[in-house]
Amino acid sequence: MTFTDLQKQRRTTYTLGKKITQTPEEIFEIVKSAVKYAPTAFNNQTVRTILLTGDFHEKLWQLTADRLKTEVSDKTAYNNTLAKLNSAFKTGYGTILFFTDTSVVKSFEENVPLYAENFYDWSEQGHGIAEYATWLALTEIGLGASLQHYNPLIDEKVAEIFNVPSAWRLRAQMPFGSIESPADDKTFVVDEDRFKLFKS
Repeated sequence: MTFTDLQKQRRTTYTLGKKITQTPEEIFEIVKSAVKYAPTAFNNQTVRTILLTGDFHEKLWQLTADRLKTEVSDKTAYNNTLAKLNSAFKTGYGTILFFTDTSVVKSFEENVPLYAENFYDWSEQGHGIAEYATWLALTEIGLGASLQHYNPLIDEKVAEIFNVPSAWRLRAQMPFGSIESPADDKTFVVDEDRFKLFKS
């Protein structure tokens, strides 16, 4: 499969299951490799991950549901959100939590003052690359995923339950699993509105 084919195959999958052949250890190695070899500014390697499977994966989405219940006052809206959590995320095989090690960002801000104001933005760019690389790696082995952002609502509880170092800031959650239903067709903005070519 070419890289372009892999890009086209990668989609946001909301109907996830647990029917996968890989072990947690094999998934862990895939995630480690994808993040390890993803580029970061100044090679500062600020991205951190935690892989959750089994009861730990389910606990994450239960604590998210519990936390949202304190924030969403409208019962119908909460029930809709709960249905999405249970059907699109919790049903999956696992979740990858992505963090920024803020101590590394701070160190570069202090030690390279000329670019100090850029290091947080660059760490976010590093996240995007690492998350995309991970998503493609999961796609390559036939798994579906989506990228969620329930931070900062769940940060405190996640840190407490999963023993997260205090310098790690939660940035995203990637539930993954078997693809139980294909994604809808992808639509695109007109190319002329997005891309320009200047040549001589």
